[in-house]
Amino acid sequence: MTDTAARAGDRVCIDKQSPDAYRALAATAATVKGVAAAAGLDRVLVELVNLRVSQLNACAYCLDLHTRAALQAGETTRRLGVLAAWRDTELFSPRERAALALAEATTRPADAGAQTTAYAEARSALSDDEISAVIWVAITINAFNRVSVMSKHPVRESPGVPARP
Repeated sequence: MTDTAARAGDRVCIDKQSPDAYRALAATAATVKGVAAAAGLDRVLVELVNLRVSQLNACAYCLDLHTRAALQAGETTRRLGVLAAWRDTELFSPRERAALALAEATTRPADAGAQTTAYAEARSALSDDEISAVIWVAITINAFNRVSVMSKHPVRESPGVPARP
């Protein structure tokens, strides 16, 4: 691959520059998807985790992708609209709240207090398999966020999906 083919403006598109590494990350994501399903996490919960982590990391590309995936999985626009303030609503179940707190603690590992609190909440609402799956989902989307942010992946209008009504 030529250097210019793997660039977006001043950024190197690391997924295109190092496709073997990106394929390995995609394979990990496929494995984690299976782990989440085997643990009993429904697609909506997985997408909520993907979205919340992507919000924290300010990854526009992943926010766009996973908003569409969440809507396809049956999530509502109302809940998506308040996801950034999930603690201040009654719209999320105790299980979802535990998963979101754990995803945030995984994304911000330096906050030991948040980790302790999140784990305690997770213990009361999730099984060990679910806790493991949520953490793996958060780890994986964090990695994809970093690929997209550092590569400056663009969010473009999609056919049939208007950017504004």
